[in-house]
Amino acid sequence: MNPLEISSSQFRRLAERVAQQAADYLDRVDSVPVAPSVTGEQSLRLFDAILPEQGIGEAAFDDLPEVLRASRAPNGRFFGYVLGSGDPVAATADLMASVLNQNVTAWRSGPAAVTIEKTVVNWLSQAIGCLGFRGYLTGGGSAANLMGLAMAREALSPANERGVSAGSVVYASHEVHMSIPKSVALLGIGRDNLRLIPTDSSLRMDTAQLERQIANDKSTGRTPLAVVASAGTVNTGAIDPLAKIAEIAHRNGAWFHIDGAYGALAAIAERSRFNGMELADSISLDPHKWLYQPLDCGCLLYRSSEAAQKAFSHSGDYTRALSADPIEGFAFFEESLELSRRFRALKLWLSLRYHGLAAFRESIRKDLAHARRLAEAIRVEPQLELVGSGKLSAVCFRYRGASGIDETTLNQLNASILKHTQKRGRIYLSNATLAGKFCLRACIVNHRTRDSDIDAIVPEVVAAAKELAAPENTR
Repeated sequence: MNPLEISSSQFRRLAERVAQQAADYLDRVDSVPVAPSVTGEQSLRLFDAILPEQGIGEAAFDDLPEVLRASRAPNGRFFGYVLGSGDPVAATADLMASVLNQNVTAWRSGPAAVTIEKTVVNWLSQAIGCLGFRGYLTGGGSAANLMGLAMAREALSPANERGVSAGSVVYASHEVHMSIPKSVALLGIGRDNLRLIPTDSSLRMDTAQLERQIANDKSTGRTPLAVVASAGTVNTGAIDPLAKIAEIAHRNGAWFHIDGAYGALAAIAERSRFNGMELADSISLDPHKWLYQPLDCGCLLYRSSEAAQKAFSHSGDYTRALSADPIEGFAFFEESLELSRRFRALKLWLSLRYHGLAAFRESIRKDLAHARRLAEAIRVEPQLELVGSGKLSAVCFRYRGASGIDETTLNQLNASILKHTQKRGRIYLSNATLAGKFCLRACIVNHRTRDSDIDAIVPEVVAAAKELAAPENTR
């Protein structure tokens, strides 16, 4: 037997062992501290081992409990970043996807995998009200944003053959996700050609300012290449005025891309908040956020296959399609950056079929209701200030501090409160800076979150502030 082969009975034993540990973990996940108490030094001692020359067999699995103990718990009290909670049904699909080991590059290399991915992409476009869009799954919203802007560049200022021409400009709001500046840099457009448009009082892109900036650039001979709108900014969940931005972009000959990695899938529950999304040329969205899929599972949707092919098609002879059949001759590599691709769609396909779209709609609505519940709890707590609460499920707030405290000291105090709440391990918040204010931030995209989890946030923050003010913490 090849030294890498194991028998089916050995595989079954290993799979059952892992499944049992995973099931036991899920049974108690709500009682596990949301953040592990492990330090960086401890994690190195646990896992930074010498590469073994000889294997140790099944004993390699003995350390899995340590992996669990040193991992962030996906329970209902994790409110950091924008991170979905991981549907266990989808997790089982990931095991099968790894066993099948399909390369989802072209139909002939993975007939079921390619067909299923095309199916779930169609489901996603249908679910958010963008019928007829094409697309593919990605590692996340950052990759989808990069490829959406690559399509914009090649459609309006072709660079694949002769390189990038000067003078093209991309527009986005001050609240745009960091993947957009990264993308314009990687695509050779340059960060100096990214115009960050001011926002209104709701932290949405100011469309009057956008129009003025475009007019100013055009008057100096520059070309509007793309306008990026946010369907849920990462800090506050603000939704830019999509329909108006679409009209401005297209009137000025620019590509209209929507970064919907955080919020676009909330259209499943609240479609009216996203009017104009169907006018986009491309849209990023993340099922591993608001469809609660295990990482990684992002998606890029786009209106034109021709635009995707213009940006990404570059076939060697060994990849040449040998069939004229629409599905048998289909190749994702003709419309995307990657060639080797994991069978990401299986988990989404099984999860949506197992639960049904209605179950996800209900969970998203609960997340939105939980954000409103938290915002109201902050409003009635005199020690806290609600700083930003957008249309989605991100809530930014801060501890007020003593009367007369200066902003620098108050920002430092809130940073200390954040660290202390994370150290206490009962809830996990992240942070955002809004108008110079360091804020605590809770983002709810979690099907395990209950009212009691939300109700724990305000007391935990107040308790952390009180502990920091205790004499033993005063220096």
